[in-house]
Amino acid sequence: MMMKYKAQKLITLVVVSASLVTALSACAPLIIGGAVVGSMMAIDRRTAGTQIEDEGIELRAASALRTTLGDRVHVNITSFNRQVLLTGEALTALDRQQVEQVVGKVENIRSVVNEVAVMGHTSLSQRSSDVLVTSKVKAGLVDARDMSVNAFKVVTERGTTYLMGRVTQREADRATEIARSTGGVVRVVRMLEIISENELRTLQPAAAPASKPAM
Repeated sequence: MMMKYKAQKLITLVVVSASLVTALSACAPLIIGGAVVGSMMAIDRRTAGTQIEDEGIELRAASALRTTLGDRVHVNITSFNRQVLLTGEALTALDRQQVEQVVGKVENIRSVVNEVAVMGHTSLSQRSSDVLVTSKVKAGLVDARDMSVNAFKVVTERGTTYLMGRVTQREADRATEIARSTGGVVRVVRMLEIISENELRTLQPAAAPASKPAM
């Protein structure tokens, strides 16, 4: 059973990584953070309205940067609960500053964390490696079984893994431990909103009522 479980885990990881790398190869220099769609929306700890707004923020910010800076920067935009994380590369310090200024003007943003590095654009190989690291961290969160992976948004840039989400202190510490022990993770940065265990219980969906036995 243990070998079967490990095989299933490996297959899942490879499939997720392959699909993400395929998507990555088709991306323009501006990459928008992963959108929450379908059934995932029902178990996200943000309200449905906030999830939609986060997606809108990412789209509007990407459009504004594309218009202003074009291919001069490679910026990943990730919004969670209207807090925006900027990662990637800018060729000059002035471009880096302008990225933050442009994104900061997008409506409904609460705050901007600028982690854009002043350097040349990373290679496809480096970006693919970061995607693989992110998928490994997510797989570790799934394996933990004592928290919901859907409560977190995971972003990796040049070996630095960023954790975003609305989680309890227990979940934050557990996720940090998992990320730090994941191969390929050089540094972990927490951008987490801490909630109480009582608040978590109110956010969790009620258990479905047991069905009546067939007559």
